[in-house]
Amino acid sequence: MLQAGIVGLPNIGKSTLFNAVTKTRKAEAANYPFCTIEPNVGVVQVPDDRLAPLAKIANTTKLVPAAIEIVDIAGLVEGASKGEGLGNKFLSNIRSVDSIIHVVRCFENDDIIHNMGSIDPTRDIEIISTELVLADIESVENQLIKNNKKARGNDADAKKNVVLLEKLLPHLNENKPAYTLELNEKESERLTQFFLLSSKPIIFACNVTDDDIADIDSNPFVTQVKEYVKANHNARCCVICVKLEEDLSELSDDEANEFMVDLGLSKSGVSDLIRETYDLLGLASFFTAGEMEARAWTFTKGMKAPQCAGVIHTDFEKAFIKADVISYDDLIAAGNFAAAREAGKYRLEGKEYLFQDGDVALFRHG
Repeated sequence: MLQAGIVGLPNIGKSTLFNAVTKTRKAEAANYPFCTIEPNVGVVQVPDDRLAPLAKIANTTKLVPAAIEIVDIAGLVEGASKGEGLGNKFLSNIRSVDSIIHVVRCFENDDIIHNMGSIDPTRDIEIISTELVLADIESVENQLIKNNKKARGNDADAKKNVVLLEKLLPHLNENKPAYTLELNEKESERLTQFFLLSSKPIIFACNVTDDDIADIDSNPFVTQVKEYVKANHNARCCVICVKLEEDLSELSDDEANEFMVDLGLSKSGVSDLIRETYDLLGLASFFTAGEMEARAWTFTKGMKAPQCAGVIHTDFEKAFIKADVISYDDLIAAGNFAAAREAGKYRLEGKEYLFQDGDVALFRHG
């Protein structure tokens, strides 16, 4: 299961967000730096409004959503790449995840300590980004030495590595994350083998108060983050009130919906964050539906039909024959499976079919 790691400076709401997203009290949240030392890991269901209508058509009451893992990682401080704070321990925890949720504090509150002594979201982003880049510079320099030695021995793969590493190093030396370097498809694929911290896809989560959540445009810190991220990171941003989301996670669905209505909110910020993170990881969902259950299965975008069959069971991939496929929208428009077949909306797809988000499938296998 792919993982997204929650990172940020100490004491800015990471553990509270983890508790809200996972609907647990697994992570200790306290008003002092380095409350979290060992990373907390939780499985998170991916909200999907398509499951309930699909279950109704399939005449089942069991819904099984897709899921990802979220990791709550200890706070980073300036100088972490040189061992400050939790230093290398923090960086190694980031290295093990597949994407990053960078929480940025966007509110004033004298009762909640900020380890830098003031609220400045741009500065906070730069601190963490710089530490990841500095760690990557050291890693790239070491890998460049090793690959140069192999290249001199006519190792073809090492020669290609050297070309990419030499292209990457000046970019990092300008304090720019690896993921902002323009690369072609083959270079991007090769980049993954270097396991760089700043090459991971990232989303910035602006943590605001419940007073701000109904009128985000009134918060100057959020505006600052969005403008800075657009100009320097070409990454996604979302806005979330971490404390409010933790409170909502402790209520029933009906109570939470009523609470949000009272606050003038149409949806939970956590739901948006989870869906954005799911997409950031390059994931999508196909569905199966029958009397037993309606289930969302996670696949990586670009997977072909046999690989998606293998998501359900490895034997299905090995013995794949064909897949009966209909898009979710076509099935809902038809009203039921029989009407969809009569309307010619079902397709029989072979081994080269690229699955799409929302496909409803039945696999034929030996």
